[in-house]
Amino acid sequence: MRIDRREFSKGMAVAAAVAMLDMKNLFAAENAPGLTIDRIEIFPVRYPMVMRFKFFEGPVTPPGRPSVIIKITANDGTVGWGESVPIPRWSGETLEGAVVALKNYLIPLLIGKKVFDLEGIHALMNKEVANDFSTTYPITKAGIDIALHDLQGKVLKKNVAELWGRTTPDDLVMSWTLNPVKIEDIEGLIQKGRDRGYENFNVKVAPDKKFDIEMCKLVKKMVPNGFLWADANGGYDVDSALEMAPKLADAGVAVLEGPLHPNHLSGWQKLVRQGALPIIMDEGCVSPVEVEEFIRLKIFNGIAMKPARCGGLTSAVGQLKLLEKHKLMFLGSGLTDPDISLAATLALYGAFGLKKPAALNGPQFLGTSVLKEPFKVVGGKVKIPKGHGLGIEVDEEKVRELSAKTGQV
Repeated sequence: MRIDRREFSKGMAVAAAVAMLDMKNLFAAENAPGLTIDRIEIFPVRYPMVMRFKFFEGPVTPPGRPSVIIKITANDGTVGWGESVPIPRWSGETLEGAVVALKNYLIPLLIGKKVFDLEGIHALMNKEVANDFSTTYPITKAGIDIALHDLQGKVLKKNVAELWGRTTPDDLVMSWTLNPVKIEDIEGLIQKGRDRGYENFNVKVAPDKKFDIEMCKLVKKMVPNGFLWADANGGYDVDSALEMAPKLADAGVAVLEGPLHPNHLSGWQKLVRQGALPIIMDEGCVSPVEVEEFIRLKIFNGIAMKPARCGGLTSAVGQLKLLEKHKLMFLGSGLTDPDISLAATLALYGAFGLKKPAALNGPQFLGTSVLKEPFKVVGGKVKIPKGHGLGIEVDEEKVRELSAKTGQV
């Protein structure tokens, strides 16, 4: 399968147009046409961790959850906040690479550009840091996109969900992430989640098949009525995945996410045809272009959406519209999103009516916040912000303090 650059650009333009369709009349606001980007500031940070998570450990990886907090100021003084959340052990993006891409390539390109021209801004970013199979540096670019959504909402005095012609519920049900080192850890980790009101659990599986089955059976025994979802992060080969899907189903797992690396397309098709579990893709879905192609090829039953992974809210909205059109499943996942990225994700999932518990584990694993009112999980739920833009208030002093503690990148 080959997607040429003209097809890709056309697909991204369509996605941007879909994302902005409900905003058409709002753009007539008197001050919108002349509103431009005056300056962009970035703050590299590492959020401290309060629990072990395998993607943020290793002999080379510095401790903490890396992030680049982005502040975009328009020529009228309005500020929008965004966040890029690279994870080198999950993606091809690092904190250092994100900083260089932003400082040396993207920010100089965007100064003076129109705040409401999301389609044009994505086209410029994707030309300057060129796309290959799909969007390159999508996690980095997502921070710009999120900040512009925040800024637009503040200018128009609308929540980002209202920019899409939608509303959100008051809160979202959350899922607690389990990634134990040994079986003996599981009961204690489940109890930690239950002590905070969680009744739904997502587990990291692969490659140890025996361990995976034992873990899932134990989780289901302890939380029989909870939604249990397994995420292999591409850790099985095709034969192992075909063997494990029915066994995981028997153990009480409801969906299997990321059983294979995304480029094993024929293997994905076999798993869907097998029908043992709904097969969910994550890492392979970056732009609406390949999502539409993957739907044609019938390689998944749904997507574990992550706006931080796919270039931001513009691309995510385009993908969710495709899932709605084809009546496919949509799960809410994340990249251990802190603060600003989490706010954008909550707005998206609320606006598109997420039905299943969201595996957004930032509040579970991160030990600090740069918001004046940090997110709190109460009774297994988190409130969706309702204010203008992302609906949050960033404490810039905390941002600068955390960036200073992080030091030179």
